Amino acid sequence: MSVTPEHLHYTKEHEWVSADGDIYTMGITDYAQAALGDIVYVQLPKIGESVNAGSTCGEVESTKSVSELFSPVTGVVTSINEALANNPELINSDPYSTGWLITIKVAASPKDLLTSLQYQEFTA
Repeated sequence: MSVTPEHLHYTKEHEWVSADGDIYTMGITDYAQAALGDIVYVQLPKIGESVNAGSTCGEVESTKSVSELFSPVTGVVTSINEALANNPELINSDPYSTGWLITIKVAASPKDLLTSLQYQEFTA
């Protein structure tokens, strides 16, 4: 069974977000990384790039497939996890901490995010 920390919010596209004021940190869920298998490459948006909730904002490539990343919120990318360039496997080993992907300064309150329990029910 995959891990779904209660303090995070989730999307039906298997991303997670944590909020610190209007800065949201995004990553992919434990469920998603387990389904993808060994992650070998991550393509992230550039700092300063605008992203829209539900729109693609990058890709994750694994030994099994390539999957698009979808922004959980609308806003501007404020930072990217530089460590993933040389160590994309951090997403597999620690998806909720060292495997985070990007931070986004949100333009508006996000809608349609799932609680931990809702995400667990969705993935059951």
